[in-house]
Parts: sequence; structure tokens; C-alpha cells
Amino acid sequence: MHPEWLSNTYLVADEPGGPAVFVDSGAPLEPLLAAVAEHDLTPTHLLVTHGHADHIAGDDELLARFDLQRVAFPELETVETGGLRIDVLPAPGHSPDGVAYVVNELVCFTGDTVFAGSVGGTPDAFEALRSSVMDVILALPPEVRLLPGHTEETTVRREWEENPFVRVWRGLDPEGTDTCRVGFEEATLVVWAGDYDGGHKAWVRFTDGRDAIVGGSRVERPS
Repeated sequence: MHPEWLSNTYLVADEPGGPAVFVDSGAPLEPLLAAVAEHDLTPTHLLVTHGHADHIAGDDELLARFDLQRVAFPELETVETGGLRIDVLPAPGHSPDGVAYVVNELVCFTGDTVFAGSVGGTPDAFEALRSSVMDVILALPPEVRLLPGHTEETTVRREWEENPFVRVWRGLDPEGTDTCRVGFEEATLVVWAGDYDGGHKAWVRFTDGRDAIVGGSRVERPS
């Protein structure tokens, strides 16, 4: 994990001496490069969850060091390398090029679509994000591990049951009704929740009916 961006980079392999894949490259690469050498791995792919700088900062270094196939939205439906079968699931919303990767039906790399207890911010693609969370990632089996683009891992079951945004989307909790301001616009604060960085994330509804998910620092709440 990057110490400032809190973005994660992952290395996935089936067994020592076999092929491996990187997922994103925004964190310091040295520990993963050491793991490649220690376990005699042959990296074959670089899986990109989305193209924001904090997730692709090390792409050039990895592509120069290894003979990798770079996979990004929406090039492939599946990737197979050694004992790894990776399903490539379009998951736009946080960004138009968002992708989730499901490895051997056991673990899903969610990028910035779903975090532990939160979801990705999207000021102008609310429905796309909602569908990616509810109809793609949380449609996976409950026991699937979710490894997000930032900070700690979670599971489908945990987010289905506990994520504040998901609970409102499911109709388990009511929408909030407090008023707030986002920039110069009046809005209703539908959900106020924690975020991966220790701050907050908000679902707001503007007076013209637009919904958006924004960082808590952008929301001015009545005192």
C-alpha cells in the first residue's frame, strides 16, 4: 500500500515456480519484486482496475522489467495463465474504464468501485456505479474476498450486510433527509458514511434530482 495515496498493488500466483499477475501498480513495487524472486515466479499480466494515476504509477517500470500483457477495460472477458483463471468484469462508475477481476472464483479485485464500508466517488455516473456495486461485484457469492484499490480487504457478505450505501440501495435503511451544500448547490444528504482514508463519503441528491457520491470534504453540513 502506498503510504500517502493508500492505494494497493497486488501480486497473485497459483504456486511457486509458476506464472503470476500484478493488479495495479500504484504502491511501492519493491516488496512484490522481492516476492517474484523469492518464489521464482514468472509475471505474465498486468491487470489494471482503472487508469487513475494512483493505480498506474508503476506501469512503465513493470512493463520494462517483465514481458507482460497489460489488460484494461474492455479488452478481454477472461485471462488464463497457469492455474489462474481471471474473469474480467466491467465495473464503470468511479471511472468509465473501471474493471473488477475475479480470480478462480475466490477473490475479486474491486479497484475503486467497492471499499470496506464505502464505495467509489462519482459526481456524474451514479447509476453506473450503483449497478457495478449491486449487479456485478455484490452479485458474486457471499464468501468471495474483495480486495479493493485502497486499504483493507472485505467480503461480499460483509458489504452486502454492513455497507451503508448498500443498505440504503437494498431498502434496509431509510434515505437521509438532512439538508447540506456541495459547492454552491443545495442538496439532501442521503447517506453519510466513513471512507477508506478515515474521512467520509456522502451520497447527495441535488434539488434538480441528480444523485452523486462525493468526498465528505466537499459537503457542508448545518452545524
